[in-house]
Amino acid sequence: MQLGTRWNVGAVAPSRLDAALVAAVQQVEAELVSASVDTAGWGWTLTYLEGKPRVELDDGTSIHLDDAGHAQVTNPDDAAEED
Repeated sequence: MQLGTRWNVGAVAPSRLDAALVAAVQQVEAELVSASVDTAGWGWTLTYLEGKPRVELDDGTSIHLDDAGHAQVTNPDDAAEED
């Protein structure tokens, strides 16, 4: 069993997190900064689904690895468009 963790936006991601996920987290955070989004108090949550890591931001943005090991980002706005 793997336990997840939580960390604040802008803080260092957990060291056990895959490099592709760390890069995706950093990209999402850079986009938020560039859009002047106030992320004070926001955090990331790391969980494991069937042994695979998944991170989710408090706004609903989620990141997981596909079968090839590439990070896939799903924004809450993207999910709303699918409904």
